[in-house]
Amino acid sequence: MNLLRPTLLSLAILLASPAIADDLPSLGDSSSSIVSPEQEFQLGRAWLSLVRSQVPQLNDPQIKEFVESSVYRLAETSDLHDHRLVFILIKDPQINAFAAPGGVIGVNGGLFLYAQTEAEYAAVLAHELGHLIQRHYARGLQAQQQMQIPVMAAMLAGIIAAAAGAGDVGMATIMGTQAAAIQNQLRFSRQNEQEADRVGVVNLERAGYDPRAMPNMFERMARQYRYDKRPPEFLLTHPVTESRIADTRNRAEQYGQGGREDTLQYQLMRARVQLTFEETPGISAKRFRAMLQDDPGMDAARYGLALAQVKSGQLNEARDSLAPLLKKEPNNVTYNLAQVELDITSNRLPDAKQRVDKMLAQFPDNYPLQQSRIDLLLKQNQAPQAQKALEELLKARPNDPDVWYQVAEVRGQAGDIIGLHQARAEYFALTADFEQALEQLDFAKRRAINNFPLASRIDARQKEIMEQQRMIKQLMR
Repeated sequence: MNLLRPTLLSLAILLASPAIADDLPSLGDSSSSIVSPEQEFQLGRAWLSLVRSQVPQLNDPQIKEFVESSVYRLAETSDLHDHRLVFILIKDPQINAFAAPGGVIGVNGGLFLYAQTEAEYAAVLAHELGHLIQRHYARGLQAQQQMQIPVMAAMLAGIIAAAAGAGDVGMATIMGTQAAAIQNQLRFSRQNEQEADRVGVVNLERAGYDPRAMPNMFERMARQYRYDKRPPEFLLTHPVTESRIADTRNRAEQYGQGGREDTLQYQLMRARVQLTFEETPGISAKRFRAMLQDDPGMDAARYGLALAQVKSGQLNEARDSLAPLLKKEPNNVTYNLAQVELDITSNRLPDAKQRVDKMLAQFPDNYPLQQSRIDLLLKQNQAPQAQKALEELLKARPNDPDVWYQVAEVRGQAGDIIGLHQARAEYFALTADFEQALEQLDFAKRRAINNFPLASRIDARQKEIMEQQRMIKQLMR
């Protein structure tokens, strides 16, 4: 899939800034006078809603939770001021990640396939956070003061067209906005990459990772794709040069030996992603068996084999594969969720529920466990209980379209028709289908005609969505 190539190239253009000295710049009010942090936030959220409607996504709660928690851990040790981050996980096997204005973090599934350790994975995301920390978007506007919000909005419109698959149209839109200014800024993009590398190396060390993971990954990528006519998307937007590798290695070597290189949890998530992109579970099972033959103690391979066996209907074999993992770590959430999946597939719903309830007693805020409990309640035809659990989940994930989609389904099953229309409206708003969102709220308002407070709240929400729609239309002009 090549949908994101022009999109991410365009983001690299947007994030370009003028050449600077070796020291990282002091970011004061000058960039904020062009685009305020709040304007960046609103533009980024508008951009995200459009992209959500155009690209396939990874909806696995365990992978989502891992990406979100790992990025937030990096953010906590960074100099990022605004921690209002939002994520999109793209179902694309090519390596890529990006940061967009407003705290939007995008991760391709291919990042897990390529990054062999958690430190390498974290190195890429620390680099992307570096773009946000340095406010490269706003500084790019500062470098070209004539490029005010309408011009940048037009460039974002080109990004959306590119994400929709109309790559040539998207790039034409972008280049048509202000070709000379873009060409001038392209000269500065390498400097931005260098800044993000330096910030990323510092943050890796602060977060407890081995900062050498960044130059190691760059070096391996440069070797692997040196002669490819079409390198992966990441290298198109993040060119790896010898000087860049040397610079990051020199900075990483300034820190003492040590730092985390890998974790079992990362390898477990890699196994899940690998299963997503491989053609059949049989191919996956064969590969995981080969890994176990080479290293019988490789728990991630045993876990991957168990999942592949569940998917291919080899349920007894899957139970045998999971048993030693659960014996070794009986409270491991990932292993227990695999057993829950096996029990559901085997139609042992009471066993699955008992296991989920036991794990939730230990980890009450765990998103994948909460989602698993909701799925079980629905399978057991307990829609009211599932609705209550989803309402609690919404408090933690109010901007997750996957949750809103399920909320709509469950409210409908529970007979809450007004709530059904409200939930559908939120889902459509988060995926940039504003006409449908407003129509759903019209349906809700008609049913709430005798409930003045509720009708007023629905009317207020309609006005908010209309304002979002106005912003999107401005982007697309």
